[in-house]
Amino acid sequence: MRRMILLALLAVTASACSEVKPWDRDLLADPAMQLVPSPIDSALDEHIFFSKEASSGGQGVGGGGCGCN
Repeated sequence: MRRMILLALLAVTASACSEVKPWDRDLLADPAMQLVPSPIDSALDEHIFFSKEASSGGQGVGGGGCGCN
């Protein structure tokens, strides 16, 4: 049983590392693959957050507008 688990773990870790070929990098650089696909949408979301929370910045950081962390 241990050998099967070890073999499965080894197979998963060995296949997880792959090199991106230069001709495939254009697919990863597609705008749809960006974390923030539209800077305008991001700015609008940040403005709405600022308006509702009465705070600016701090996107993705713990803590609230009250000063407690």
